[in-house]
Amino acid sequence: MNEKLFGRWGEAAAADYLRKKGYTITGTGYRTRMGEIDLIAEDRRFLAFVEVKTRRDDGFAQAREAVTAAKQRRLIATAEIYLSTHETKKQPRFDVVEVYAPEGTGTEEPRIVHIENAFSGR
Repeated sequence: MNEKLFGRWGEAAAADYLRKKGYTITGTGYRTRMGEIDLIAEDRRFLAFVEVKTRRDDGFAQAREAVTAAKQRRLIATAEIYLSTHETKKQPRFDVVEVYAPEGTGTEEPRIVHIENAFSGR
C-alpha cells in the first residue's frame, strides 16, 4: 500500500473524529520551510496543532512514539510561523491523534486515540 495515501487517509479519519468531538478544522497540511502541521483545529477554548500518526496496529510501538523531540521542535517552529500570521485569542496547544487501521484504507472503523496537550511549546 502507498504509505503517503495511507497517511492522508488517516488524516481524513482524524479530521472526521475531531469534527464529531466539536472541533472546527481550520487548516490541513500547513507547510513552511520548518515543517508541516497535519491538522489545525479549534474548539471554543483552544487552537490545536495536530500531528496525526496512522498505523495498522501498535504491536511494535504506539504511534505517538514517532513524535520525537526533533519532530516536536519542527512542529513548534511551524506553529510559531502560523501564529505570526494568524492572530488568535485562543490558547494554542499540541495534540497527537493516533489512527489504527488494521485493514489499511479499507478499515471501516479505525481505532482513534486523541492525546490532548501531548507536549508543550517550550
